[in-house]
Amino acid sequence: MKMESPQKIRLIPLIAALVILTESSGCIRPDHWPVYEQPLTQTAIEELPLSEQEGIENGPVKNLPVAVSKGNSLNLSLDQALVMALETNSSIRVKRYNPVLTGFSEQMERSRFDPELFSKFSYARDRAQKINSNTGIWNRSEEQGQQALIGLSQKLPLGTDIEVGVEHSVDDAYDAPEEQKLRMGMTITQALLRGYGSSVNLARIHQAQLDTAVSIYELRGVIEAVLADTEIAYWDHVLARQKIDIFENSLDIARKQLSEVEQCIEIGTHPPIESAAAKVEVALRKQALINAKSRFEESRLNLLFYTNQGRDGQYELEIHTITTPVSEPETMVRPEDHLKLADQSRSDLQEARLQMKQHRLEIVKTRNGILPRLDLFISLGKTGYADSFSGSFKAMKDSTYDLSFGINFSRTLGNRNTRAKDRGARITLKQAQEALNNMRQIIQRDVRIALNDLDRVRQQIDATRVTRMHQEEAMKAEKERFEAGTSTGLLVAQAQRDLLASHILEVEAIIDYNKVLVMLYLAEGSLLERRGVHMASFETESLP
Repeated sequence: MKMESPQKIRLIPLIAALVILTESSGCIRPDHWPVYEQPLTQTAIEELPLSEQEGIENGPVKNLPVAVSKGNSLNLSLDQALVMALETNSSIRVKRYNPVLTGFSEQMERSRFDPELFSKFSYARDRAQKINSNTGIWNRSEEQGQQALIGLSQKLPLGTDIEVGVEHSVDDAYDAPEEQKLRMGMTITQALLRGYGSSVNLARIHQAQLDTAVSIYELRGVIEAVLADTEIAYWDHVLARQKIDIFENSLDIARKQLSEVEQCIEIGTHPPIESAAAKVEVALRKQALINAKSRFEESRLNLLFYTNQGRDGQYELEIHTITTPVSEPETMVRPEDHLKLADQSRSDLQEARLQMKQHRLEIVKTRNGILPRLDLFISLGKTGYADSFSGSFKAMKDSTYDLSFGINFSRTLGNRNTRAKDRGARITLKQAQEALNNMRQIIQRDVRIALNDLDRVRQQIDATRVTRMHQEEAMKAEKERFEAGTSTGLLVAQAQRDLLASHILEVEAIIDYNKVLVMLYLAEGSLLERRGVHMASFETESLP
């Protein structure tokens, strides 16, 4: 028997045909099926290269100038401080990669439905001895065979497995003529119970999409916290600067008052003991000014921490704030409007709702896993027999075919594992529902507390302004009485102290109002929109 020539197995046309079929199978890529239309809008973030993803929120505040430092001095507005915080904050830089990473998980889940090209080539040779039944003589028996298989398989969301393939085989026995066989066939297996339906087969993809949305809301929460801290640090720095101005002015007034008292003592209109109160007042103003400058330096370092992280000479800049705090309170709106806005906008509440959807999808999976395995399969093939490859291909026109169909059934007795998973998933869903309700109550409390604080400081602005005006009149009257000789330096110093305290309280009330506004916007989840920061929005209502 002569060895089979490799040319007899003409696989090149066969492989070329299947490669063309594979390349053209892009028309059935899962991303293009209607069932795969993105339930989450604007999730193209995971499709960006990393170099572009790094700018997830770069320059999120529209039409705002970037702060420019001159030497070691920086004129900084509130909007510019927020932009700098978004650009340099390390927490944001770390968290902004999470949506990209979760987007990869979604693509990995989608890959379960990607078409798969498979192939196989084998060669077998068997040399043996067998007895001739007529002569009783042992004769040599030798046969060899070659097989080549190439095909394409794909899993569909409905629970259907489709496999198409072409197989060519050669059988060459020692005492028989060579036989070549070419078979083209298709096998379809449809799950009828476990694994049936797009709801269970697409659950993992939907969960991965929800993970992406959750990571976006987590990023939003981090950005909100950074912006709130930056704005509060900005107003603290403004307050510290104003306090220095107030204490410097009060020190000048105290020194002027001391000079006037000493002049009165020299001309004999007041006794020498009157200078003691004026000197104490000067010393107290110096102490207060030293503390104010220390707090100003602390607020400067704190503001630079949020706005200048990682930059050269991070803490060397002198900051001059140029944004004036709001001193005329806005009209209060109904608490119900703030509560409704919080229910729609709070990022942590949106995360909890998305996690609820994830738990429901988990129940879809575990409930389906309890079912027994029942699969319907159909296999259909067309075969051509001949003594050559071309002949076997032509023989496909003959009425030869093979058909098989049937049902596969299997069931795990007891099925304790999947039943336990199902019960656990249902309890987890109830737990998540309780946590969601608890979070909503906490958010309502936070919003109402912020509204109460806002109403308090709004009234304090008017009250402290009136108090400061009266203290100015009282200070003026006390000073006139002192000059007329009917008052003492101690009473004048006390009046100065009261005026200083009222002035400080008025400034603090104005700054507190601006800070409480930030806390209210943070509590109701609207801080980003009110500060001009825009992130991708998600519509998740179409998800199970």
